[in-house]
Amino acid sequence: MDLQKPPPPPPRPEGCLVVAVRLPVRIVVLVLVVPVRMVWDALVVTGRFLRDTVLRPVGRALLRIGRAVFVWPFVGLWRYVLVPLGKALAWLGNVLVVVPAVWCYRYLLTPLGHALAWLARAVGAGLAWVYARVLTPVGHALLRLLKGIGAVLAAVGIGVYTAVAWLVRYLVVVPARWLYTWILAPVGRAVAWCVRGIGLALYWTARVLFVLPVLALWRWVLAPVGRFLALLAREVGEALGHAWRVAGRISLAVGRALGTLFRWIFVEPVRWVYRTVLTPVGHVVRDAVVRPVATGMRAVGRATREALASARATVRQTRADVRRMLFGEPRQPVPVDRREPTGRDTRTLGRSTTALTKD
Repeated sequence: MDLQKPPPPPPRPEGCLVVAVRLPVRIVVLVLVVPVRMVWDALVVTGRFLRDTVLRPVGRALLRIGRAVFVWPFVGLWRYVLVPLGKALAWLGNVLVVVPAVWCYRYLLTPLGHALAWLARAVGAGLAWVYARVLTPVGHALLRLLKGIGAVLAAVGIGVYTAVAWLVRYLVVVPARWLYTWILAPVGRAVAWCVRGIGLALYWTARVLFVLPVLALWRWVLAPVGRFLALLAREVGEALGHAWRVAGRISLAVGRALGTLFRWIFVEPVRWVYRTVLTPVGHVVRDAVVRPVATGMRAVGRATREALASARATVRQTRADVRRMLFGEPRQPVPVDRREPTGRDTRTLGRSTTALTKD
């Protein structure tokens, strides 16, 4: 068994017509597609820039606004209004509906159901006795009577059926069979032979007048034109794909050139100004203005906090002095000695010194 894959078949050679159609089509399509591809790439770059700088922040802001306007009010309504209200309604339903229903079922419906079940059993026993002692003998007697009547009617029916069958056989079936065998069958065969001949003549007439011209038109006109149009469509499609890829490379090169030109005209001067002018000026302003001002602000804040702390301590002391002058000294709690007794009254394991065991 050969496990290796067979080599692919060699490509079919292309004719001169294919090459003659392919080159002009690719040139024309490339000229038409390059501006479209460059406009498309410019639109793609603009769309990405707008997405990253405008649409995404606006979307996030709208999402937060929508959450604050629509989501959180409903969450608060659900959490702080509907849930407590539901719990209260559930408690009321339990108290007003469930508990009375359980009491009614337990102390009213259950005894009533037991009584009805006992009554139904008694009635069922009575009906069973009536069925076994009265209805069953009467039914057996009626069944025997109906069997006798059925036997008589069956015998009469068999006789009638036999007579009707004999009459139908010799008055309907035998004449109909003779009519079919000697009249209808020969006439049908003759009509079928005539129809077959007419159909064969019509078939050859239609074939000569319609089928053969249409077949010749398809084989010698429509099929070559269709193959040429298919070749042209395939070449146009391949040319569009090839031109789109080539236009992409051209657009990429043009975009890189424009990006480099923009960088050398705008970005590099701005970067140089930022590095060589704005950064030293910012450092000087930071060291000469911002840091001294920040230090002074911190000192003022520290002094303000100390003044406020001393003022609060003074107010607290004044309030305590006024309370002491009006209401006197507060009563001090009496200290309680919670240590173990010392000396002779110390509790030991061998002596009865507790309140429960001493003599």
